[in-house]
Amino acid sequence: MPMRLISGQIVDCRTGRVRAEEVEISDGRIAAIRDAVGKPKTFLLPGFIDAHVHIESSMLVPSTFARLAVAHGTVATVSDPHEIANVLGIAGVRYMVGDARQAPLKVCFGAPACVPATHFETAGATVTVEEITELLELGECYYLSEVMNYPGVLGGDAEMLAKLAAARRLGKPIDGHAPGMRGAACERYFGAMTGITTDHECTALDEALHKIACGAKILIREGSAAKNYPALWTLLKTHPESVMFCSDDKHPDDLVAGHINELATRALRDGAPLANVLRAACVNPVEHYGLPVGLLRVGDPADFIEVDSLKDFTGRHVLRTFINGEVVAERGVALFPVTQAGEANVFRADRVTAADFALRAGSERVRVIATDDGQLITRSEEAPATMRDGCAVADAARDILKLAVVNRYGTQERPATAFIRGFGIKDGAIASSVAHDSHNIVAVGTDDALLARAVNMVIDNRGGLAAVNAGGRELSLPLPVGGLMSTLPGPEVAARYGALQAMATAELGSSLKAPFMTLSFMALLVIPSLKLSDRGLFDGTRFEFTSVFV
Repeated sequence: MPMRLISGQIVDCRTGRVRAEEVEISDGRIAAIRDAVGKPKTFLLPGFIDAHVHIESSMLVPSTFARLAVAHGTVATVSDPHEIANVLGIAGVRYMVGDARQAPLKVCFGAPACVPATHFETAGATVTVEEITELLELGECYYLSEVMNYPGVLGGDAEMLAKLAAARRLGKPIDGHAPGMRGAACERYFGAMTGITTDHECTALDEALHKIACGAKILIREGSAAKNYPALWTLLKTHPESVMFCSDDKHPDDLVAGHINELATRALRDGAPLANVLRAACVNPVEHYGLPVGLLRVGDPADFIEVDSLKDFTGRHVLRTFINGEVVAERGVALFPVTQAGEANVFRADRVTAADFALRAGSERVRVIATDDGQLITRSEEAPATMRDGCAVADAARDILKLAVVNRYGTQERPATAFIRGFGIKDGAIASSVAHDSHNIVAVGTDDALLARAVNMVIDNRGGLAAVNAGGRELSLPLPVGGLMSTLPGPEVAARYGALQAMATAELGSSLKAPFMTLSFMALLVIPSLKLSDRGLFDGTRFEFTSVFV
């Protein structure tokens, strides 16, 4: 690789000082940094890093995800592949690693700690302690990914503790997942005996401060569904050494618009110091996870971005993205090709009928999952049941809809059903095989016939998203890779997903900003308080099943 020289005003991420300097790049690394002649008009910064993301949630395979991410100045991701691992096991992780290798983006994978996430749902695979160890010994696996089974940690589950011990033995960081946790339980969860050091589930400032006091690093999450930045951004002023930025789950239309660059720009506009923002967006992830990513220092890999503003990193303000000394994106356009990804999947669900979703009444009152826009945590409410022919049915006038989870792995006779409030759908149904974490089919709708139509579209496509209305209109996005990802180009997936979003909101009447993303978390049992698995309604606070009827 020939030597190249890049001049710019380099920002010191610890002091905020800006100096005009010339960067000499040789063999993909920074060979020297010296004073520049004159004052360059552009600025050089370390590249942005998403400190916790499930690439699968973009509905794009890693190489396609990379083409969108680098255009926004992202040079690396800390990526948890537990979505595809729940479907395909360790083979799914190998698929992700192999596909990521064809793109320059530094995709730093973790070994999925909790597959399945719980034993209260049906997943497609189990990842054992031996497989965790095997993954952690791979060059591309840098950490043990989020430990969602916090009851197992606190209760001394032998298998969970063995996975933690394997990561500690190999010197790998361990990611946490502790929504709402405080007090003595928090001190134990983030204690020296577990080795767990991060959390991306904070929704309140006092919660984050308590976890920092317990030794945790806080990942400020702003994804397509969970939006915790407003509650946590002041940590950038008070605890810059303890925070990072992450998206966690970002759908393709949002990824086309922006990535960590948007979050960094937002923080600057809110008054966070530039140096602190860059520490969270660029430096802290590298130092915490030991990533092979450069920070604009002599001897580092030449991973950095060139921008024309220190106040706005969005859109075309990111002029060029460099990874290992090569320009991989320029003015919003990725400069590397990717080959067509292969497919890997397992889908054994049979088609369903409206009768499969009937819920014979057990009493006159039902428990209702109450969901809020922009939050993964739900509430448990009660309401009078709307009855028809001895069955409890959806009541769109009260925004009490039918929620269903259909097992995709061929081991269930009937769907699990419950009721949910907050989607606001007036007449129709949506369904998805993106259903964290086991990725069965989850659907919500205004009646059983519409639910069956939407679910059958997903089954016929062997995975994907679907929306239907009472007038007969149907729209779908097939996701042939694990029922989670498409092999189509990113902008095309984003456009098709956008059309589904528009149908769900404009035509079906959903009041949510991201109804499909919110739906995907309604089967995530490890986030309280009320969720639905393929085996039934689950109380995430008590960590046990509960009845739909009161």
